[in-house]
Amino acid sequence: MKEPPKITKDIITLGGKSYQTDAFTNVTPTILEKTTRQLHLIPSHPIAIIKDLISSAFPDFKHYQTFSPVVSTKENFDDLCFAEDHPGRAVTDTYYINQKIMLRTHTSAHQLQVLTEADKILVTADVYRRDEIDASHYPVFHQMEGAQLFETRTVVEDVRKAIAQDSMASSSTIHTTDTTVITPANPKQECHDEAAMLATADHLKHSLNMMVRKLFSHEKDLQVRWIDAQFPFTSPSWEMEILYQGKWLEVLGCGVIRQDILINAGKPDKIGWAFGLGLERLALVLFGIPDIRLFWSHDERFLKQFEPSKIQKFIPFSKYPPCIKDISFWSNDQFHENNFCEIVRDVAGDLAEDVQLIDQFVHPKTQRRSLCYRINYRSMDRNVTNTEINEIQDKLREEVVNRMKVELR
Repeated sequence: MKEPPKITKDIITLGGKSYQTDAFTNVTPTILEKTTRQLHLIPSHPIAIIKDLISSAFPDFKHYQTFSPVVSTKENFDDLCFAEDHPGRAVTDTYYINQKIMLRTHTSAHQLQVLTEADKILVTADVYRRDEIDASHYPVFHQMEGAQLFETRTVVEDVRKAIAQDSMASSSTIHTTDTTVITPANPKQECHDEAAMLATADHLKHSLNMMVRKLFSHEKDLQVRWIDAQFPFTSPSWEMEILYQGKWLEVLGCGVIRQDILINAGKPDKIGWAFGLGLERLALVLFGIPDIRLFWSHDERFLKQFEPSKIQKFIPFSKYPPCIKDISFWSNDQFHENNFCEIVRDVAGDLAEDVQLIDQFVHPKTQRRSLCYRINYRSMDRNVTNTEINEIQDKLREEVVNRMKVELR
């Protein structure tokens, strides 16, 4: 068994390997602890249940789900055609172990590797992004992506046969609205033949329509709509939304894989599609779970509610009262809200339910900016005392001053 993650001033040990820290290092012990949980591999966990239902829609795809979360910046960004100035590279958005090594921000970090091995793939993994704190955002979440490649010279006929075969076998009802068109804003890649690209897109949308039909099998008349989108590693690109309980729900993003990626994978004569989705987003809705922190709970009252392969509504247990605290300070030019939220997480852990900016102003004489944040502390499985939260708040005030160089008010 590999030793648990460790972090010191100079070395981070994770997954049995050691990494040198540098000026880019911003990963915290709180985040490193999450790398060992692997919720998507626990059969009765809502994340794994959604994953397995999606996987069942692609029975002949090779499924990868045990990759280490540690990747190179080349794998996470460069290999996927991310621009050098893409905001996703910023230290305010991404967890860096050092300048060249990081915690993946998406499952696509493994896309090049798996496409060299197979033409039909699924990848499921935990991914890491610095973010705000509320009931639907968490710094660790789970993504699932799939891709399928075709021989470019035969893709039109291959897709025609595949869709015809699926249509004969399926009696599902899906009402689809698709008004997307190829435009300069969402273009065909110059290297692609139009007929081959359109066939690939047709197969992509058909496959994903079939997948959501399985996932939302309890919906009698499923309504799906496709809208144009933009992603660094596909073109053209789209998002899929479904009408669920009267509201349009974004389910996934997808598109035709950029040919540079296939060339780098050693498959220049192929064309393909890829999709990616967030498992938490779907699980929150399908299971009726009100707070994303619950997925990480060790409380048996949560864990024992679910069974493998079965979607059932979450039954809330006692909701404990909140403890609300404010913190005000004079900001500086280096301040970024994600950095502040990271300190809150590091000090309070999952006791921090919500962080909101409730007031700000600029002093008329000094031009200094004042910020006031309200932190809602609440445990999901026990009462917290005011004394306990006061100690956490005092520690937070100290850490904010030390790490962000702000002045408390």
